[in-house]
Amino acid sequence: MLTQHLSHPCQPAVSRSMSTMNPKASSGGEEEASGIRSKTLGKSVCSGKVERRQAILVAYLMATLELTFLFMQTGVMPYLAKSLGLDSVGLGYLQTTFGVLQLVGGPIFGRFADQFGTRAALILSCASGSAFFLLTSISTSIPLLFLSRLPAVFMHGLPGAQKLITDLTTPSQRADALGKLGLCFGIGIIIGSALGGVLSTKFGCANSSHSVPTRGRVPTGTGKQSRAMCLSHLPRPNRTQGLFLIMFSVISMDFFGLEAVESGYLMSYFGVLQMVVQGLVTGKLTNHCTERTLLRLSVFIFAGVGLGMARMRTVWHYCIIAMPMVFAFGTLGTITDSILTKAVPSSDTGTMLGICASVQPLTQTVGPTIGGVLYKQFGVSSFGYLQLIVNIGLFVYLLKSKIPLREMKSQ
Repeated sequence: MLTQHLSHPCQPAVSRSMSTMNPKASSGGEEEASGIRSKTLGKSVCSGKVERRQAILVAYLMATLELTFLFMQTGVMPYLAKSLGLDSVGLGYLQTTFGVLQLVGGPIFGRFADQFGTRAALILSCASGSAFFLLTSISTSIPLLFLSRLPAVFMHGLPGAQKLITDLTTPSQRADALGKLGLCFGIGIIIGSALGGVLSTKFGCANSSHSVPTRGRVPTGTGKQSRAMCLSHLPRPNRTQGLFLIMFSVISMDFFGLEAVESGYLMSYFGVLQMVVQGLVTGKLTNHCTERTLLRLSVFIFAGVGLGMARMRTVWHYCIIAMPMVFAFGTLGTITDSILTKAVPSSDTGTMLGICASVQPLTQTVGPTIGGVLYKQFGVSSFGYLQLIVNIGLFVYLLKSKIPLREMKSQ
């Protein structure tokens, strides 16, 4: 009994001692576990940001490479077509074929990206591009040259890059990230056009009997037409300006009197402007201005560019006009892409970007006819007055409309 009595009082003491120690021990263990979880979560978040940044850089690189190769073959194509016996009308049919295929393939490619993922879509685009350039390089006849255009139906590297960037950025970061694709575009113009000129002169078919220029001039529909094809790939939202760019081959020769070398310098000038505007200016503007403001500003500047085009008389006038024109092009293209991708569910962004990508080939298909009529009947000034009227009407509409654009600045 004594032993039982002595041992019994000790038990509550030990229990109390353990009970007072357990909360501290458990609290320390929970804090340690919480710290480990926080460190692990922080590392995973940091790793996720690094992976997203790397993926976006890969998208920029892929877009730069595709645009470089595209502009390179654009510079070579008129000489190649001429060496195979294709005249200017036939070259126009070749361009139309390319435009129709891109027009049809844009929405299909976008839906493919939504259904099977951006990775699969980019692989499809790269495979199509490889087939496109391979068939072009081995084209030894006119039928094979037209056949080489077929892979273009799924050659949509730029919309694929836009889809990847859209998926990996927040809505507030999207306009800035998409705007930097303009830097890729400018690099593609400069390097691609230069490589195309070197290849066509040194290693290609520019020296063949069909394409040798006489008295230093390039035959109609060759070099200058290739420059116009490059210009027509500029960002696409304002199609009244696009009509002028499509007709640039004729305007540069008949109105400005440019030689092929001078057209090359002009293309490099456009490329530098594109790099500066979309690579540096547009991103900073999206940090300080809302998308609604930038949309209205771009349309207003386009109206002013139209007035300048209506009054221009020399190529130097056009070089001055090109600065606000490229700014409006780049800003409007970036903002409209950003707005449209925000307006649809994330599962449909690929389809929306594919539809957007179809606007430019649609203009390439129907634009030459409309532009030709305007130029023949009313002259170069008609492009400027048409652009002025359309953009003034659009600006007034944007001022009065209640379009629910997100008033958000980049963070």
